[in-house]
Amino acid sequence: MGLLYTKFYMDFDESDWNQISNDPIVFQTKKENVTLEIDDASHNFYKLNFKKGGKIQMFRVTGRFRLTWDDDDVL
Repeated sequence: MGLLYTKFYMDFDESDWNQISNDPIVFQTKKENVTLEIDDASHNFYKLNFKKGGKIQMFRVTGRFRLTWDDDDVL
C-alpha cells in the first residue's frame, strides 16, 4: 500500500480519471499508464503511473491530504 501526504488539493483530469466514491473520496483511472504528479508535504516530487482501473483514495487530515493506493495498481 502506497501512502503520501500533500498540502495541496489535487486535480484529476476528467479524461483520465473518474471519481467513483465521495466518502471516502476515490478516483479510478479510465485508461492505461495514467501519470499522477504529487508534491508531498515534505516538498518531494513523485510521478506515479497507474494501470487502467487503478485507484487512489484521498482523505482530508488536519491541514493536508492523505493519499493511498494499492501497489498493484501502479506500473
